[in-house]
Amino acid sequence: MSKVVSMKEAVASFVSDGDTVVIEGFTHLICFAAAHEIIRQKKRGLTLARLTPDLVYDQLLAAGCAKKLVFSWAGNPGVGSLHAFRRAVEGGGAPLETEEYSHFGMVARLQAGASGLPFAALRNYAGTDLPRVNPRIKTVTCPYTGEVLATVPALNPDVTIVHAQRADQNGNTQIWGLLGVQKEAAFASKKVIVVVEELVSEKVIRADPNRTVIPAPIVSAVVVEPFGAHPSFAQGYYDRDNDFYIAWEPISRDPAALQKYLEEQVCGVSDRAGYLRKNPGLTERLRAKPMVCEGVNYGY
Repeated sequence: MSKVVSMKEAVASFVSDGDTVVIEGFTHLICFAAAHEIIRQKKRGLTLARLTPDLVYDQLLAAGCAKKLVFSWAGNPGVGSLHAFRRAVEGGGAPLETEEYSHFGMVARLQAGASGLPFAALRNYAGTDLPRVNPRIKTVTCPYTGEVLATVPALNPDVTIVHAQRADQNGNTQIWGLLGVQKEAAFASKKVIVVVEELVSEKVIRADPNRTVIPAPIVSAVVVEPFGAHPSFAQGYYDRDNDFYIAWEPISRDPAALQKYLEEQVCGVSDRAGYLRKNPGLTERLRAKPMVCEGVNYGY
């Protein structure tokens, strides 16, 4: 049976108030379209987890969707701060609980969650104050060497949202280009929403099986949403919108300007297609030029 649904249906069915939500993607394939639908549906009390909560979580925080942020670095990449986030933690916005790790600490949490383990051990946090401010970072003595290692608890989100280049109707999902921890986050999660640029046949998936990062059995829903990762990028489909990231700095500094952006660009449209109509010329400006790799012989 096909798992293909609209974004509105996917968020309504699988994202509930109070959930722990992961929207992953490392610079590449960050699903802003899903975040915008979460904002439109006024989801509340969410715990948002992500290695790098950049603009996508700044928008969710400004919209009042979250009570807690679990992260390892926060900022507008290459530009500056996340000002909705800063207002929340500095007392100028709605209160926000934070739980901070290193990048590898967050990776290890998701790896443990995906492996069905209660925690992960790592050589990390020496010389840092993170364990002092985050009591969930603990230590364990290695039973083989006697070495004291740091530990972090497994992370098992209620729902993980992954953007990808393509999938079939069953949810077999293929990604190429820059990878983050999409696979680990998906396998650790109770529910998985996959958002893709293109729906393809099972024959296409089977013809290039090594690109399948997320398999159908763990996928709850498939959403077809071209340009759904804008302003981030989708390798082979469109480029990163650097102008948008630069423009976000003055917008996010000004609470009134940020709310105006949300009213016009998020709540003022019904879906991603409406967003694209509201921003004419965007797809033509960013569309990727073809650069196709040579095929691989899978014969035996």
